[in-house]
Amino acid sequence: MRERVLELVKYRELVRNLVIRDIKLRYRNSVLGFVWCLGNPLLMMAVYTVLFTILMPNNVIPKFPVFILCALLPWNYFNTSILGAIDSIVGNAHLIKKVYFPREVLPLSIVLANLVNFLLALIVLFAMLFAFRVHLTPWALYLPLIIFIQTIFTLGLALIFATLNVFYRDTKIIMEVGMLAWFFLTPVFYRIEDLVPKYARLMYWVNPMASFVSWYRIVLYHGISMEPGFILRTLVTSVVALVVGYFVFTRYSSAFGEEV
Repeated sequence: MRERVLELVKYRELVRNLVIRDIKLRYRNSVLGFVWCLGNPLLMMAVYTVLFTILMPNNVIPKFPVFILCALLPWNYFNTSILGAIDSIVGNAHLIKKVYFPREVLPLSIVLANLVNFLLALIVLFAMLFAFRVHLTPWALYLPLIIFIQTIFTLGLALIFATLNVFYRDTKIIMEVGMLAWFFLTPVFYRIEDLVPKYARLMYWVNPMASFVSWYRIVLYHGISMEPGFILRTLVTSVVALVVGYFVFTRYSSAFGEEV
């Protein structure tokens, strides 16, 4: 595995070019282009705000647009990365069969391309924080660490599902439904504190995205500190996901050429 990582570093220029390619393809023939990085989360925020504050006026969450954006942006980053990476090997069969390169650069480039979009979308979040007078505290400095750990976790799952889709093409269809279910089981538009206490604790343990969403909200929306145990548990979960994902991917990558 160490040799594979070193080889991947040597192909960093290829990774960069694939990331640029993925970003350009996403906005090709689009009138607004990269502006959609900002417009899409704003539109979704507006929909959820109208639904949960106007059509359902019993919502008691203050500054709801900020509350929803703190969770919606990292969820979108995770969702688009996983669904995009699933088809990264099969969708590039022409490259797999003709050219040698570390196969992991394909799902990696998808995740990094979505990371770029996520970082651009954070402009919207910070604008909303300013508009709603949510004062940032020194705990907001945790943001780069949160993004880094979430990227590790996302990449680990991306490698696993990209591998599964090579051998079982139903993976993509199943995961489209699975990600929708995962969305509703993640406290994006509701507070995890509003759940039955035993289910709230269970969600933190079985749903890592619930932990990430809470982490973003704690440091940006609430502006308070994180418990060291919470940080350590999230970090360990993400590292385990990456190690397992990379092991599975490298274990079966030699058979990709035959299967695709």
